[in-house]
Amino acid sequence: MLLFREKVPSDWLPKVLANLPAVLVDHAHLERKAATSALNLEKYRDLFSRVEELNAIAIEELQHFQLVLNLLKRRDIPFGQPYPSPWIAGLMKAVRNGQRHQVIDHLICCSLIEGRSCEKFQVLARELGAIDAELAGFYGSLVESEGNHYATYLLMAKAIDEPEADRRLDFYLDLDATLIRQTNPLPMLH
Repeated sequence: MLLFREKVPSDWLPKVLANLPAVLVDHAHLERKAATSALNLEKYRDLFSRVEELNAIAIEELQHFQLVLNLLKRRDIPFGQPYPSPWIAGLMKAVRNGQRHQVIDHLICCSLIEGRSCEKFQVLARELGAIDAELAGFYGSLVESEGNHYATYLLMAKAIDEPEADRRLDFYLDLDATLIRQTNPLPMLH
């Protein structure tokens, strides 16, 4: 169901596997931000009727945040500062102003972030199997949830204005393809 037009760069996986502690800290911050994003979406008038769904996503993301914090603690990895993702920042910079435009763009950005997480967690679950069974299982356990969030956000955008959501999804898929090809020297999930 993932609609991406560009694959994850070939240098991403080796960088991540060589820097798992830093990636786990980054992952913790991403889960925290995902919870905050779900709550922030509740400010939009077009989503007032979806507040319970958004709360459920926020709660699930906070549970994932706690799971990553637990992993960090078990592995004696200190929780450190977040580093901004150029890919996420690039998506969010394209969010338009104006109530209806902004909510559609915001939902599509959230959808693509969740979709890329789903995709990358599948890769990590597969590739970590022989290296770190605990982490492989952990990432495998998150795939379905991330895929569900991807679909939920996309369907929310389409429920507001399907033709506009489709136009913006096309725009964002092109933007994602451009951004994903840009080199990021930091070991990050996104």
